[in-house]
Amino acid sequence: MKKIFSFLLVFSIVSNTLFAQYKHEKAVAAAVVGLSTAMINADKAMLEKYTSDKLSYGHSSGVVQNQAEFIDGIVSGRSDFVTIDLTEQTISISGKTAVVRHKLSATTNDGGKQGAVKLSILLIWQKKHGHWKLLARQAVKIT
Repeated sequence: MKKIFSFLLVFSIVSNTLFAQYKHEKAVAAAVVGLSTAMINADKAMLEKYTSDKLSYGHSSGVVQNQAEFIDGIVSGRSDFVTIDLTEQTISISGKTAVVRHKLSATTNDGGKQGAVKLSILLIWQKKHGHWKLLARQAVKIT
């Protein structure tokens, strides 16, 4: 009887842990989609919702922006995403920090100039007051 109880206890703990991990991964994945949608729509309020006020946003060109600079670039149209396609996404969560990696393919219209980008992206998300916020991002060009 003790063995059965011990097995059920361990099974319950493992199941709850895995479910909680999956639940957090789904929430982070939803935040990634929300941020991408906000970038396409140049939605200032949503960009603020999904980014930390301590944001460090690194571009593949080497330019690094804070939250205000990143949002201004999107809202002004200097950085205009027409489409964003994310593939090969992985999410790893440790406490209140999530590491997301994916490939990004996008069409752009930066300052009225059409273009396309293919990037490998690293995102660091932090859970703050029950919401996942982008804390850091770094991109590198795919050759």
